[in-house]
Amino acid sequence: MAVSLTLESTAYTLDQLTARPEAQIALAGRSNVGKSSLINALAGRKKLAKVSSTPGKTRSVNFYLVEPLNFYLVDLPGYGYARASHGEREKWAKLLERYLVECASLKALALLLDCRLTPQQLDLNLASFAQRNRLSLVPILTKADKCNQRERSARQKEWQDILGICPVLTSSSSRLGIDALWRALAQAAGVEAPIIKAP
Repeated sequence: MAVSLTLESTAYTLDQLTARPEAQIALAGRSNVGKSSLINALAGRKKLAKVSSTPGKTRSVNFYLVEPLNFYLVDLPGYGYARASHGEREKWAKLLERYLVECASLKALALLLDCRLTPQQLDLNLASFAQRNRLSLVPILTKADKCNQRERSARQKEWQDILGICPVLTSSSSRLGIDALWRALAQAAGVEAPIIKAP
């Protein structure tokens, strides 16, 4: 089964974030973790998600419809970059926290983690927040092409020991793990799709 990804809408308020009844998987990660590149790799298109030259600039939430599986990937603003004012960051943090806790359609949080880095405190904080609120996690290691096999295995084990879940290894440039990631996302969304092939 081939899947496609379409940018359907952009949201700025809690009502807009929680209005859809279809299953949602939120995508979150540090501002330079490669989230836009990964969305483009999942879509099999180079320019679906805009890769910003200024990390942390985006302050909206993008809803990507997964067809024909009929669930959403919800691209949350990156965190950990100080370009926005403190007040603006606080406002967005509170809005997104409410979304993660209150959205009845939200099935899981896909947490993007840089394969080159040891566990970072901001990532640990978000993972802990999700687990405290009983939100399923789909950990994803990005930029795996920039690490050798030993480094990849060590990072996977590190995160598995912390989260109790083995992260999916991915690379947007080499497309490593993209099919496996689609399967993990579909499973988290509660969709029966045993064979998924990325575009």
